[in-house]
Parts: sequence; structure tokens; C-alpha cells
Amino acid sequence: MKQPEGFEEKSPDWVWRLRKSLYGLKQAGRCWHEKLHEVLTKLGFDRLVCEHSVWVYLRDEARIIIPVFVDDITIASKSKDSIQRVKDELRAHFKLRDLGPTSWLLGVKIERDRAKHSLSISQRQYALDILERYGFANCDPVGTPMDPGLRLSADMCPSTPSAVREMQDVPYGQAVGSLFYLAVATRPDIARTVGNLARFSKSPGMAHWKAVKHLFRYIKGTLDYKLTYSPASSDELFTSYTDADHAGCPDTGRSTSGYVIKMGTGAISWSSRLQSIVALSTTEAEFVAAVSAGQEVLWLRNLLTEFGFDVSAASRLRIDNLSALSVAKNPEHHGRMKHLDLRFYWLRDEVAKGRIAIEHLRTSDMPADILTKSLAKPKVLEMVKMLGLGT
Repeated sequence: MKQPEGFEEKSPDWVWRLRKSLYGLKQAGRCWHEKLHEVLTKLGFDRLVCEHSVWVYLRDEARIIIPVFVDDITIASKSKDSIQRVKDELRAHFKLRDLGPTSWLLGVKIERDRAKHSLSISQRQYALDILERYGFANCDPVGTPMDPGLRLSADMCPSTPSAVREMQDVPYGQAVGSLFYLAVATRPDIARTVGNLARFSKSPGMAHWKAVKHLFRYIKGTLDYKLTYSPASSDELFTSYTDADHAGCPDTGRSTSGYVIKMGTGAISWSSRLQSIVALSTTEAEFVAAVSAGQEVLWLRNLLTEFGFDVSAASRLRIDNLSALSVAKNPEHHGRMKHLDLRFYWLRDEVAKGRIAIEHLRTSDMPADILTKSLAKPKVLEMVKMLGLGT
């Protein structure tokens, strides 16, 4: 901080009080959030309890939703008049730049087909940029995110000085970091692979780098993939699926949890994550994965409730393991599960309360399968279609 020219100079131990937040300060984001909240509250909006970066206006027949990312504000409503009114009211408090209907948001392209009542999101340009950045713009495409027979492990990390030198100039960490945004925003089909590769960022070996190159080649062949949301035949607001790969990590023996939640035909939430404990059986691994999925289901129920939707009916969570399903519904197989931490029994309570209903689904129909293991090309194509991805 420096004084404006013309002000009286003071000694170095003099403290100046900043009366207004400046862009770039550590607390600037918080100050801006509070200011925006104050204005939106005066306009009749309520900030969601379960998501503090979203405001909603529910009055009579009007429903207006405003999600905010820093200072990028999106306004969603069925009424164009309502949207225009909110713009005019915000313009009285802030300097606005109206970009019109949302076609790009945080690097994600948004396309609408109003005749088919569908909306698609994609990151083709972002994918092209990272391919160019890491030298894969002209690579040959492949059909899988990871070779189905490959199991990456710490044994593949450099163990000799020459192997360490070989990897010194390889941008492994930067490449995997760049792929993360693609995996969390629009490409659930690569989420498991990116998560697996990220485990070796501290000391990657050439085998790990070859797996990164394989993933880039897969992205090269799927540049035109879009997540498409259109009406589905289901009577549910959203559909949920969970799966697990027992002892998939060769280094720790831990399992991978995966879940995907769809609204209409497309996935809106997904996760592929290594479990925090070592599961002693497939039943245990599937049950722990179902707990993680159940937490996301409950958050989504809260979100939709605050949006004004009726979610009084139980949300169905589909699982492909009958033993895990039995454990979630009743205290069956208790002898094999009694060592689990008490927090994992939370799911059984939610089932008993009627907020989550566990259902069995055949493995062949399980879209979360691609989030827990490497699959062959025919199965990848099948899973991609289930997730709502396509050209």
C-alpha cells in the first residue's frame, strides 16, 4: 500500500486504515460476496443454505435462480421479463456488462436445441488448447481412456538416477492438472483415469507418462463429445448410480468408489475417488461407495428443495451388489461389517427414514462402472452413451 500523492507522509510505524476493499486483497472476495448478498437480499432473493454461491427468488409464479462464480453472474428463469427486470435492478447497484444468452461459461460451451428441449455442454476448445500445449495436436487417437490391462503402481516410479533425469523435463504434473478441469466439468468418462494418474504426481515414471499420452490420444479422438441434457422417461427428478472396484489400488489395497447422478439424459454430478479405508470384501467396498453417493444425493435433494421442487418421495440409489444392498436396508452380514466406523451406518438411517431407497441394478446397466475401472473399447462406448455423452 502506498499513499496517494499529496497526502502527508508519516513514520514507517504509522498504520493506515483501508476504508474500502481493493481487488486482489485476500479478503476482497469475501467483501464482494457480502456486498452482492446485501443487494440481492434487498431485491427479494434468498441465499441457499446448502450452496452459498446461489441465490433464488420464489414469489408467486416467478422462479429466478442466480448462480455466481466470483463476479460472473448467470440468471436462469422461464420468464424473459423476469430476467430483464433483475438485470435492470442490478444495474442500479453495479456496473454490468450484459453478454446476452449464456453461450460460454468458464470455458464451457453451452448449446441449446429448443425444438428438442435439450441443452449440451462441451469443452472442445479447451481440449484442443491442452493438446496443443503438450504437443499432442497431431497424435493418433485411441478408443479407451486407459489401457484395460494396465495397473499403475508406485513400483513404476523412478528408482535410479538415470530414470529420475529422464523424467525431469516431462511436464507430468502440469498435464494431469490441465486434464482435471476437463474431467470435472464435462467429461465423466475420463474422471477415473485422471484420478488414477494424479496419485503419482509426486514421482511419476515413464510408464505413468505413457498412460498420460494414451489419455491425450483418447481425448484427440473424442474432441466433439458433448454432455446433452434432454427429457427422459423416468418419473424421478434425478437418477443415481454407485459402484466400486474392490482392492483396485495395487499399492494400498484400497478400493475406488464411483457414483454418477443424472438429470434427464445427462450426468450432472460424478465422482471417482480412492476410499479412505481398506475394504475387506466387495460387499464392504460397495457399501462404502454407496455412502459417498448417498451424501451427494442428500445434498442434491436439499438443493432442489430450496429451488422450490417437491422432493418428498424417496430418491432411488442404484447399486449392482446384492449383499451391499442388503446391508444398507437391514443389519444383514453384520458379523462381516461390524468393524466399520459408525459414520458408515449413516446410510442405513437415511434408508430407514425414507429419504433414500436402495435398488439393485445389473452390472451391464451400471453407468458408474467407467468411474471405477479401465474398460475395453466396446464397454467404454456403451458407458459413454449411458452418461449422456456423444457427438
